[in-house]
Amino acid sequence: MPDPDLEVAPDERPLFGSRKPPVRWGFPLLVGALIAAAGALYYFWQLRVEPQAVPPLPAAKPQSAPQASAEPRIEHPVEAAATPASPPLPALADSDPALRETLAALFGSAFFEQLFQPQDIVRHFVATIDNLPRKTVALRLMPLKPVPGSFRTAGSQDGVVIGADNAGRYAPYVRALEAVDSAKLAAIYVRFYPLFQQAYAELGYPSRYFNDRVFEVIDHLLAAPDVKGPIALTQPKVMYEYADPALQNLSAGQKMLVRLGPENEAKVKAKLRELKRALSRGL
Repeated sequence: MPDPDLEVAPDERPLFGSRKPPVRWGFPLLVGALIAAAGALYYFWQLRVEPQAVPPLPAAKPQSAPQASAEPRIEHPVEAAATPASPPLPALADSDPALRETLAALFGSAFFEQLFQPQDIVRHFVATIDNLPRKTVALRLMPLKPVPGSFRTAGSQDGVVIGADNAGRYAPYVRALEAVDSAKLAAIYVRFYPLFQQAYAELGYPSRYFNDRVFEVIDHLLAAPDVKGPIALTQPKVMYEYADPALQNLSAGQKMLVRLGPENEAKVKAKLRELKRALSRGL
């Protein structure tokens, strides 16, 4: 039986323009978001470069009106520390082998095969992170495989709720998330960041900065409600929906957090807050 409200609308981003019917998705979305968020942590915590003194500019001639900035301000810049031993980055279209090798070395080959989709890794990470605050996320854009097993409910047709044992399906992913070595993961993100930025521009944001979007997504996920007690469901068609309109109107990312169950949600949010505190100390 599918998870509640896992239908997704046709893709809205120009990079992935083809339209496909609704599909379902699962918890691994959040792991992708944290992988990118951890990269910013590495920059601010490990690779931050102190600003250099800049000589004052000569006085500019008066203008009749102030000139608007050509591009939005970058709030959370990422600057990788280049070293002589660093190999050149591959082209975005050819980056899968390098990412597969790097992530498999970090997570272990068996876990990588179990968790990750092996194609279009950079583009799918970017698209997933960008869509977490939206209403829907397409399964074919995810960099990570869905959680195995069927969605579990309890009760009867007159009063269906999310089953108390459903949270156990996500527990291995939550434990893996808690055990992630943020510094090593961040080093990967920083090294490959130009490719993430390129993919974000291709997605339809040529003037926006991807790492700023990562910060926005963290704040959005932390705002997900903490739901206590059984969560009632309805089934107007094939897919389940939350009976509470307030929950049904949440974003895809926030619905995912609620679906984890209170204990798992609290652990994931604790990890997000830990990352955010570390990021804020570097500002």
